[in-house]
Amino acid sequence: MAIEDLKDQFSFPNDVAYLNTASFSPAFKSVEDAGIKAVQLKSRPDFYQNSDLFEPVTKLRQLFANVIGADDHNRIVTIPSVSYGTATVANNITLQKGDEILLIEEQFPSNVYTWRALAKTFDANIVTIKQPKTIADWNSEILKAINDKTAVVAMAHIHWANGYIFDLKAIRSKTKQHNALMIIDGSQSIGAFPFSIKDIQPDALICAGYKWLFGPYGCAYAYYSDYFDNGSPIEQNWTIRLNSENLAGLTKYQTAYKPLAQRYNAGESASFIYVKMQTAALKEILKIAPKELQDYCDSISKDALEDLNALGFISDDSEIRAKHLFGIKIPEIVDLEKLKHQLKSDNVIVSYRGDYIRISCHVFNTRIHFNKLVESITKVVS
Repeated sequence: MAIEDLKDQFSFPNDVAYLNTASFSPAFKSVEDAGIKAVQLKSRPDFYQNSDLFEPVTKLRQLFANVIGADDHNRIVTIPSVSYGTATVANNITLQKGDEILLIEEQFPSNVYTWRALAKTFDANIVTIKQPKTIADWNSEILKAINDKTAVVAMAHIHWANGYIFDLKAIRSKTKQHNALMIIDGSQSIGAFPFSIKDIQPDALICAGYKWLFGPYGCAYAYYSDYFDNGSPIEQNWTIRLNSENLAGLTKYQTAYKPLAQRYNAGESASFIYVKMQTAALKEILKIAPKELQDYCDSISKDALEDLNALGFISDDSEIRAKHLFGIKIPEIVDLEKLKHQLKSDNVIVSYRGDYIRISCHVFNTRIHFNKLVESITKVVS
């Protein structure tokens, strides 16, 4: 099926220009159906089998491993949130006084608060790399900041507010030179932007599942490298122990965990409704090549962005930003509240981040939606 035809896989009303997947994705029809069937099954718990606590989760981890190009699904865990996955990472890091944790200016809060707490615990320092006046210089500023004091670099693949692309490969190479950990938040990129765990080789990748992976709110994924193979989970649920599949023998308490990252799975990760919806969603995502999605998003937005540029609403050079998520600078002369009211009245759904309109699009969007964005903004400017 051609990528432009995938819009028919959604039950989204045609009169709404939803350009806000970076906040919440809609559901593929298949995901909606999976959720409904799973809810209905709740009425018949006699149909559940012991294997339902484990096998569907294994299949889900295998699917996510395919999404990121990981060879071993036992390095994948399902978790309830990015903050949970980040807390797991922080729980297994020991720092020295004066060590540095490198962050990017205006990261998403879940990827900031954990590191502030960790720095306070070990009397380490947070180093925030601000966006330079010339945004294209941001990667070089990050590379210059990594040194022998750097213990952790925690950042996203693209900036969640403006879509700027960080050069993870070069940054990872520099962290290895200085024995620093690299922790990636893939919430705004995995599934929509080309990424390979083999190319980047991060120590951990944590990703929300309700945005570009089209799962329900309350699901996330994590990949943990061998650095964390013998670490301590933040909870001691029974399913992460060796031989936990043998329910008749659960009181033969185990000291050993399951291999590799499985010790970090969240309790009740077999959530019967969520797992079915997540599984359906990842199957749909695997049908869409991220490069093709980038090209499609570029094709439906390019002309509109040129029109907006003429109105004074400027977006960054397309060579340095993602095509599925980007920011449009709002001119100072424009009344922001009036702009918000107009877009909402015209059923144009976007986000606002500082002085920017954040636009995020996917296969259910078309040129019509971007034309509608231009028409609505033109009313305000006029």
